[in-house]
Amino acid sequence: MCEQQSCVKLSEEKLIPRADIFSLLRTYNCYHEGKNFQLRTCEEDGELILEGLLNIYWGLRRPIRLQMHDDNERFQLHRLTVPKKLSGESNNNPLDRSRGSGSSGGEVSGEEDDSPQLLRTRSDASFMRVQRRTKTHTSESLQRLRTHRFSINGHFYNHKTSVFTPAFGSVTNVRVNSSMTTVQVLNLLLHKFRVENKCEEFVLYMVHETGEKTRFKDGEYPLVTRVLYGPCEKISKIFIMEADLGEEVTYDVAQYIKFEIPVLDSFVEKLKEEEEREIGKLTKKYSALKSMIQHQIEDKALNSDRA
Repeated sequence: MCEQQSCVKLSEEKLIPRADIFSLLRTYNCYHEGKNFQLRTCEEDGELILEGLLNIYWGLRRPIRLQMHDDNERFQLHRLTVPKKLSGESNNNPLDRSRGSGSSGGEVSGEEDDSPQLLRTRSDASFMRVQRRTKTHTSESLQRLRTHRFSINGHFYNHKTSVFTPAFGSVTNVRVNSSMTTVQVLNLLLHKFRVENKCEEFVLYMVHETGEKTRFKDGEYPLVTRVLYGPCEKISKIFIMEADLGEEVTYDVAQYIKFEIPVLDSFVEKLKEEEEREIGKLTKKYSALKSMIQHQIEDKALNSDRA
């Protein structure tokens, strides 16, 4: 077994030689050349660390809950009849300046709530104000952006949609490193979107194009696993799913699920026939053994009577 300094952890039990990781990393970064998904490397206490963005796809079937407030800030409720501007934003918000006197002030329509653009916002208990990212920011606006929550495909907290299900297959990303476990990556993702649900309610799966689905163990390192499976997400993707609804699909099963229903029905019939043949063979085998044992018992009983 190689030493930790010459290996990279895949999980608490598995290590991968550095040479293999560097070879895979070159392919990975070449695939993402010119994009933000290239991975950087550094060393901490002699241990190789990979760092970069990790794509995660939403695969939830049940609604999730978004926090009403940001972690470090609380906003007072605004009366809809007398909308007020947030302090410190009136001079820097291009939306406010572009609105005429007949605009709705602090309200945002339902169409804007469902916008696919990734916008940033400050939120209150009833509705939110949206500020689009501009090319240049003052130091004050940059500080505000740090505390703003992210949207999930344009979905922010409001009194109507605080509980919702992200569109299946929609993608987001988080910045992680190779020393972060599955649980840590999940916590980071939930914190990014201010999801109230507990981390224990969710798991990560590697879902392959073939239909094979493998669950990440709690102590596994998702970024390293991503590098091992390669950069192409048409072949494999990482999904977040409910812990009690997701199930693993082995390769043996996955190779069948792509077929049409009539073909699968024929497979099932053949398996039933094979099962019946095996049952017949086992029945004959154990019937013969039972007969032999009974014959031996009868012989011993007969010899005892004669004695």
